[in-house]
Amino acid sequence: MAQLPTSDAGVARFLAEARRTPPATRSDRRILFALDATASREPTWDLASRLHGELFEAASDDGGTAVQLVHYGGFNEFHASPWTTRPATLLRQMTEVRCRGGLTQIQRVLEHALAETSQARIRAVVFIGDACEEPVDKVADAAGRLALFQTPVFVFQEGADPDASRVFRQVARLTGGAHSPFVPGRAADLRALLRAVAHFAASGRRGVERLDHPAAARLLRQLP
Repeated sequence: MAQLPTSDAGVARFLAEARRTPPATRSDRRILFALDATASREPTWDLASRLHGELFEAASDDGGTAVQLVHYGGFNEFHASPWTTRPATLLRQMTEVRCRGGLTQIQRVLEHALAETSQARIRAVVFIGDACEEPVDKVADAAGRLALFQTPVFVFQEGADPDASRVFRQVARLTGGAHSPFVPGRAADLRALLRAVAHFAASGRRGVERLDHPAAARLLRQLP
């Protein structure tokens, strides 16, 4: 993994160089799709499986989005699939997962995203979860390091746990992404959120602006 700059001047130079990086093309439009697969998450996992194809949708182009599935559950179980441009492949991977009891591993998700995007740019990280059971400082530190690579995290929170909300908002703010709660079982809202990320990966803010849905509008207001 690339070494990060340590001085303020080094950070400024690093960010200036990152901003000059050309926009994504069909070959590098990548979305990391991360889900909490602990025991309480099974209903939402099934919902996400039905809606997974939204992440392959891109408003301004005719395809080319690659998605990697990342999930954790059970005792220290953590899995990352190969990147795929085929919705059917991702669906097969998702249907093979069984949600198991265990603690959250959000820091590990962010560090995995950091390792991936330092090799080839990730346009967006989607995380769906309902809780954070880890030290907040460590999660925030991982988010801050991910921000250096201009990799926004979109956190879609099931339910309204206030402690999780504070952490999720911080992760979104630090990375230049967005945080949005959604009501469990509301397929229309989650579909709109996933489509908003797909449009963002394809066209940035302009892509999200073209969507006519309150959930997309809430995301847009948070984007820098």
